[in-house]
Amino acid sequence: MCIRDRVPAEPSRHRVAVWREVRRAGAVPLGSGCWAVPDVPAVGDRIARATELAGRGDGEVVVLQASGRGQADAARLEQLFIQARQAEWAEFLADCGKFDAEIDTEIARGKFTLAELEEEEQSLDRLRRWHRELATRDVFGAPNAAEAGQQLKHCTERLADYTERVFQAVHQM
Repeated sequence: MCIRDRVPAEPSRHRVAVWREVRRAGAVPLGSGCWAVPDVPAVGDRIARATELAGRGDGEVVVLQASGRGQADAARLEQLFIQARQAEWAEFLADCGKFDAEIDTEIARGKFTLAELEEEEQSLDRLRRWHRELATRDVFGAPNAAEAGQQLKHCTERLADYTERVFQAVHQM
């Protein structure tokens, strides 16, 4: 699908809301106010929401069903989607690395408190939600998606280990 939005510049919150919703749908920019997104069921709700948000800001969204003019154009669009997801998965993987490092730091400090455990659980929950959202819009299967799933599993295992350490420390007091 091709999405063209026109939302007044002020107030900017409407334009930003539309932009965020279109990005959440997994769209890639084609030009100013013009986006492309695969025509899959998971995207439909996001586009409807973006249209609603544009209307609130006295703007409009025009959604067109489009395809590449030729095989090369279709392949290029698919590659743009894969590259966008690849970048998102890379960011996700970096955050998994930060989570892992944070667990290492807390273990090294011997900081085994329930408050710290709750904070780490919230971080893992955020990673899980993010992974679900990325997997939903990764319709063409970016190469690093499998690694991201493995890293999320690793983070889950690290939290389980840290949880055991916290409970041991709390019950020894």
